[in-house]
Amino acid sequence: IYYVNGAFAPARQAALHLDDLGLVRGYGVFELLRTYGAQPFGLQAHLVRLQRSAAQIDLELPWSLTALEAIVEETLARNDPTDVTIRIIVTGGASSSFHMPEGRPSLLVMVAPVKPQPDHLYSQGASLITFDAPRFMPTVKSLNYITAIRGQQRARAAGAVEALYCDAQGVITECTTSNFFLFHGDQLITPARDILPGVTRAAVLTLAADRFEIIERPIHRSELSVAEE
Repeated sequence: IYYVNGAFAPARQAALHLDDLGLVRGYGVFELLRTYGAQPFGLQAHLVRLQRSAAQIDLELPWSLTALEAIVEETLARNDPTDVTIRIIVTGGASSSFHMPEGRPSLLVMVAPVKPQPDHLYSQGASLITFDAPRFMPTVKSLNYITAIRGQQRARAAGAVEALYCDAQGVITECTTSNFFLFHGDQLITPARDILPGVTRAAVLTLAADRFEIIERPIHRSELSVAEE
């Protein structure tokens, strides 16, 4: 069951107007999280980031954090109590000009079963490639995934599972769908600039602080070959 602009509907019946700016212009932001034990992980942090992303693209949200949280909780209650992913999407809404926002934004909450990662990724690790690509507003979780999809396509063609964004100076920022860390001894190193401020990233840094030295700095491509993990 999905939530779309004030109504709940089965996934196959949920729909947006074809003149929605999220469709015709890619104008919108979103959040993706999952539940553990039927409880959403970091919901408040994700909603705060949703607000921040919307503000950065000048998309005004008419919903309070409390209202957004209630909508997500109600959507979860209408679905099976299993672990799921939750995708919260806000677009510029319907537009007769197909160009500029004209009224209330669109709000969608989409729920789907969690698809576990293959066991071999945990036991054997995963292959990554570097992907030289300029980033546009990396601190915004926007609907524009052109660069990410191109990176994922390159990774798939190379037999890898992810791509690491790399700028013109050879500096690694993050992956197409995740933040990036590496280990040097007891040092846990991660980029801090030109990245999406990940909710899971923040949790990892908090949990690791008691065991490792946390260093937030640029990581050069040349460091990948000497990193321990």
